[in-house]
Amino acid sequence: MKYKREFIGEFMGTFILVLFGCGSVAVATLFEAHSGLFQIALVWGIACSLAIYATRNLSCAHLNPAVTIAMAASGRMDPHKVPAYIAAQLFGAFAAGLVVYVLFAPSIAACESANGIVRGTCESVKTAKIFGEYYSQTGSGAVVSMPLAMLAEGFGTFMLVLLIFSLTEGCNVGRPSEALAPLFIGLAVSSVICLVAPLTQAGLNPARDFGPRMVAYIFNWGAAAFPDKSGGFIWVYVAAPIAGGLAAGVGFTKVVEPLMMMRNNECCSKNKP
Repeated sequence: MKYKREFIGEFMGTFILVLFGCGSVAVATLFEAHSGLFQIALVWGIACSLAIYATRNLSCAHLNPAVTIAMAASGRMDPHKVPAYIAAQLFGAFAAGLVVYVLFAPSIAACESANGIVRGTCESVKTAKIFGEYYSQTGSGAVVSMPLAMLAEGFGTFMLVLLIFSLTEGCNVGRPSEALAPLFIGLAVSSVICLVAPLTQAGLNPARDFGPRMVAYIFNWGAAAFPDKSGGFIWVYVAAPIAGGLAAGVGFTKVVEPLMMMRNNECCSKNKP
């Protein structure tokens, strides 16, 4: 299999990210184990850091189709690898969602029974959101239209990818060391989730949303897994993050990176004897 190493790396990394991330949502929903958004956001950030540390020697540890597309569009990776990366991310996210379901299936059924929830109905979104995001069911009291949800997901992913590029690009003298970069990327994930999650539950990653959402669909949530008949799932949690990541990647490469390199050259010139 071509790009076997990269495929395994992206599969493993995305699996780790989604397993711990969706697992934190599951225990918060079922057992009220986490108090507030910050704790869940922090778990997602830690999961991201761990996934990068575990797999970056196999692949570039993108763990997100939006990041992969941004990297390819900005010339930072071979575009021929994109299909393998995205396929691995989707399969990894699906496998993680499947494990979360197997672990918590009895508890989910008990929760539904105790609250009179019939799986597959609109009310079952309360448990389906363990797996996928729902911009109309955040529970925060926010009023969110589909265009606003698209803007939030696109902007959130834009900020995330911009920070990833800034934290890893060699021309940025303020970047952390290679050993610490995954920690700061994890903090970036947590920070963006804290900003966007009250509006959309913060998908920011088409694989993270689609893979577990398919698990919910298979295990009888049916229409509740894909409730928006106007295509909101595709526009909000797939198209918007990809567009936001693409804008960040191209914008960094065309605008920010040249300015950083110019500044570095100026500093070098001033230091010459």
